[in-house]
Amino acid sequence: MVEDTIAIPFSVRLHLARAAVQTIADREGVDLLHVKGDAVDPTLRPGGQAGSDVDVMVRPTQVGSLDSALRRHGWEVYSTFRTGSPFGHAQTYLHRIWGYLDVHRFFPGIELDSGAAFTRLWGARGTMTFAGVACPVPAPPAQATILVLNAARVAAHARTDLDSAWHERPPAQRAAIEREVRALDARLAFDAAFGELDRHRGEKGFRLWKAVSTNGSRVEEWWGRVRAARTLRESAAVIVFAARVNTDALARRIGREPTRREVAAEFVRRPLRGVGELWRRDIRR
Repeated sequence: MVEDTIAIPFSVRLHLARAAVQTIADREGVDLLHVKGDAVDPTLRPGGQAGSDVDVMVRPTQVGSLDSALRRHGWEVYSTFRTGSPFGHAQTYLHRIWGYLDVHRFFPGIELDSGAAFTRLWGARGTMTFAGVACPVPAPPAQATILVLNAARVAAHARTDLDSAWHERPPAQRAAIEREVRALDARLAFDAAFGELDRHRGEKGFRLWKAVSTNGSRVEEWWGRVRAARTLRESAAVIVFAARVNTDALARRIGREPTRREVAAEFVRRPLRGVGELWRRDIRR
């Protein structure tokens, strides 16, 4: 007898994944905020874009508790905080049924202390229901702010999200978003989304946001990370880490864990690619 395979619609699977993650968080006493994708207020995303994965923000002091609980329930680390992005803000997990999950310990562009920022967002939270489970979400002004900050570094969403989250908002809602930007200390990245980054020339985060908002080279990105570091010790740590091979990314590219020889070969190729990126950039200019 041949068993039939019934595919679960993608949007349904995302809803079930959110419900599964929230259930785990509730059992562990972990505070989560669901962000982006289908957790956005429909008035801010009239097109109803579901996204490709589940994104949550966790109270920074509870990251370890959530990580342990997720691993116990079949979620495997796909990329770590250190290797996942230039900002080190999220860790990605993969579940064989539910798919991908991004756990954010802060959101790029928000410069307010991560604990204080989460407390502010949590204090004004609302809820959305997914698969019968109540999931906390930021208030609409904070959701709009997050959409704009995300658009500053993810060009694929820039036009539609800037229109729906800002350009099409009435004056009173824009004023509420502006208050949120000030409270979260997110002005630099917010301005970057609208091509107004030059207002912040000379600030610590300028070069990093210049690189990510204009699709700059990896060399420019790393230099931006060095300049954005808050202390000399952090800058030194970034420089040391830059010299290492991102084994997570290499494993995804070749489809398995790399051997020592492959890591060594990648170590040699990386600076050559960097020189090539700078050369192509200069040619374009």
